[in-house]
Amino acid sequence: MRRYAHLTLAATSALLAVLATAGPAAAAGNVLTYGSATGASVGVGQTLTANLKAGTTANLYNSTTGSTGVKCAQSTFAATVTSNPTAPGTATENVGTQTVSNCTSNVIGVIGVRGITVNNLPFTASVTSGKVLTITGGAAGPIQTTAVLSTLLGTITCVYQANGNRLVGTANNADNSITMVNQPFTKVSGPGTCFPTGYFTVTYAPVTGPGGAVYVN
Repeated sequence: MRRYAHLTLAATSALLAVLATAGPAAAAGNVLTYGSATGASVGVGQTLTANLKAGTTANLYNSTTGSTGVKCAQSTFAATVTSNPTAPGTATENVGTQTVSNCTSNVIGVIGVRGITVNNLPFTASVTSGKVLTITGGAAGPIQTTAVLSTLLGTITCVYQANGNRLVGTANNADNSITMVNQPFTKVSGPGTCFPTGYFTVTYAPVTGPGGAVYVN
C-alpha cells in the first residue's frame, strides 16, 4: 500500500509541474480581426469598406456560363459591424452602401448603360467562422438592382431582385476578400430586352477597417 501511495503522489506532483509550466490557455480571438487571424478585434460600430479586387469586374450575366449582360469596372461597399463574438461564431454587419459604376453591356440592341442602382439599402450581412457570407434584404425591401440602359429604340429600365432575398458568398483570408459567384436574380419589371434571369458575380478585396485589413476566424 505504501508503494502505491508513493506512486500516486509522484504522478500528482508530475501533473502539477506540467500545469505550472504550461501557463494559462491562450484566449480565443473574435470572428473579425485586424492584421492577422490573431490580431485586434474589429469593434462594433466600426465601418468596413472595399472596392473591386484589382483586375476584376462586377458582372450580371444572363447565364452561369455565358458572358452576355452587363459588366462594371467599379464597385464599392461599406458595412457597419453590429456584432463580433468570440470565434467560432457569426459576426453581423449592416450594409449601408453599395455602388456600381463604369458599366458596359453587350446585350443585343443595347448601346450604353446609363446607370446601375442598388435599391432598398441597408441590407443585413452575416459571416461565420467557416467563412460563409450571407446577405439578406432588410426593412426597406428585398435585395434589388435597377439597370437603366440606352437602346436603339430609347431608354429602358430593368429591375431585378435576388432569388430568396439573399446572396451567399465566401470570405478568404489570403487576400482579405469576399466573393459571390453566380448569385441568381429574377427580372421583376422591364421589357423583353431585359433578360429574365441574371447571375451576379463579384469579388471585393481587400476588405479593410480603421485597424487595417480584416480577417475572418
